[in-house]
Amino acid sequence: MSYEEVLVAAKRISDFVVRTPIVTNATINKLTGREIFFKCENLQKTGSFKVRGALNSMISLKKNCKSLPGVTTHSSGNHGIAVAYAAKLNNLPCCVVLPNITSKVKVQEVRNSDAEVILCEPTQLSRREACEKVQKERGMAFIPPYDHPDVIAGQGTIGKEIMEQVEDLDAIIAPVSGGGLSSGIAIGAKGINSNVKMYLAEPEGKETERSLRAGERLWPNPPQSLRSVADALTTQQLGQLTWPILKELAEKEVFTMNDDQIISAMKLAWENLKLVIEPAAAVGVAAILSNQMQRIPPSVKRICVVLCGGNVNLDNIPWACS
Repeated sequence: MSYEEVLVAAKRISDFVVRTPIVTNATINKLTGREIFFKCENLQKTGSFKVRGALNSMISLKKNCKSLPGVTTHSSGNHGIAVAYAAKLNNLPCCVVLPNITSKVKVQEVRNSDAEVILCEPTQLSRREACEKVQKERGMAFIPPYDHPDVIAGQGTIGKEIMEQVEDLDAIIAPVSGGGLSSGIAIGAKGINSNVKMYLAEPEGKETERSLRAGERLWPNPPQSLRSVADALTTQQLGQLTWPILKELAEKEVFTMNDDQIISAMKLAWENLKLVIEPAAAVGVAAILSNQMQRIPPSVKRICVVLCGGNVNLDNIPWACS
């Protein structure tokens, strides 16, 4: 994967996505002792960054396929919402496989774009099998949640934007699930400044740092789905494509946050940034507020945290239900 692919994606999707803003907050800067910039992908179309990769994939598919009966995918929620939205823009039938524990707001958002929803057991295997059945029976094209060049390049446009929006940036912190967002951002950002550092933040149970330090994939096989308040980050391991990218471009220090830290950070962001973010987006916020920041050199002063999404079920706000 290359920066040139990110540039192609940026041109493809520019008419359909928002160039999301960067915001700062004096209170958070004081708490962290650093200059923190927040990339607000929670304000993106469909409520998350996922629409970038979905649209780039959809446009590429339409260009390269003579006949396209429709598209399908499996998702924990936000990718499904994005694919359904992109399919509607392109007048294509769409079927989205979601775990049966997906929040009702995300299920409804998929249906709002006239896509069919199939619910399955909350395991990676069940998701894949249900989606493969749709592909086989209906001939629909599959748009992967993260492990595809067009998806990665689409997400990489965030890294390009960040570097254009923030001068003299030292580092970026992004949440990681399967790695499509973080690997794309790393390519997009380092294509402009190879010295910018890429840090990953994740919920407990993923152990990405152990694999990065070993230089090999140490996750269980088949991959598992974690249980976490950050329901958009439950894929345990990086993909076949995203793993080598992050192995090369990401820092070995990975921020690992528990549910209590994520909930506290989500609440702080709502109160101080005045932004509705979902738990997955709060993982990076939790990272900069934690004592794990001591692992980053003091010279890394200007840091951008990616707020990946804002699709929150307001009937089930974590701090009100814990």
